[in-house]
Amino acid sequence: MNLLVTGAAGFIGSAYVRTLLSEDPTVHVTVLDRLTYASSLDNLDTSHPRLRFAHGDVCDPVLVDRLMAGVDQVVHFAAESHVDRSIAGAEPFVRTNVLGTQTLLDAAVRHGVGPFVHVSTDEVYGSIPEGAWTEESPLSPNSPYAASKAASDLLALAQHRTHGLDVRITRCSNNYGPRQFPEKLIPLFVTNLLDGEHVPLYGEGTHVREWVHVEDHCAGVDLVRTRGRAGEVYHLGGGTELTNRELTGLLLEACGADAGRIRRVADRKGHDLRYALDDAKARAELGYRPRHTFADGLRATVDWYRQHRDWWEPLKKRLREPLDTAARFRP
Repeated sequence: MNLLVTGAAGFIGSAYVRTLLSEDPTVHVTVLDRLTYASSLDNLDTSHPRLRFAHGDVCDPVLVDRLMAGVDQVVHFAAESHVDRSIAGAEPFVRTNVLGTQTLLDAAVRHGVGPFVHVSTDEVYGSIPEGAWTEESPLSPNSPYAASKAASDLLALAQHRTHGLDVRITRCSNNYGPRQFPEKLIPLFVTNLLDGEHVPLYGEGTHVREWVHVEDHCAGVDLVRTRGRAGEVYHLGGGTELTNRELTGLLLEACGADAGRIRRVADRKGHDLRYALDDAKARAELGYRPRHTFADGLRATVDWYRQHRDWWEPLKKRLREPLDTAARFRP
């Protein structure tokens, strides 16, 4: 079995590839990644005999067509994903998340590749005050990032309905775990605290998020690839809901810091108050079950960052670069 996995030098995609290669000796993986600021070849063992790395852009139709000709299935992780950056400049999000996805879909149709697993997000639904979204809930994105992902989801489903492409979509809650680029909440706060710095908490910290360990998310993605149905959407949740203020308290405790390290910052524009997924469908149809408790997973994640300063310290320097120029995302 030959798989094309896009964006697999990043946090979630690399975790997926590492697990897949260690657990399935029949799989050969081609990774396509542009190596943007949030990805690194250090996340992959490029010497692995069943791994081939292609440095390139999902928006490059010639490269994508050449790679697609030699694979059986696709798992599409590649995306610009940081909401703050999308607010500062939406163009790279539209380019990669929408046009890049369409480029991959077109090539998959030409070469008869499938399943095509498109990895999406709970943010496409907007905000929910209570209860949880099902896969039939209407899309109502509020940020440029979420809007670009919603658009790519609809394009993927359109290729299934129009061309019969075996598309399967996953939508997950917030991921956490080792090797996450330190601009996202958990690694940013942990690395700041380990450096004796303050942590920036949006508003009153009342925004609610559901958390899933990256390894549980990746296990769910592979269940969708191997057991899912064409044209279907599957939710992959973690089952732990916390306000950002509650999460910050847990991180302060784990790092031996107190509330004096919190700095309130102006709230993000259009900030969604709450996300929540109903993942009963994936549990019933695919046997999806998160294996990591949040307490154990968070503790192990903090320990990993404590022990791997050599990995994250160079990355923190990139965060000092300005966010207000879309041009820096372009190839």
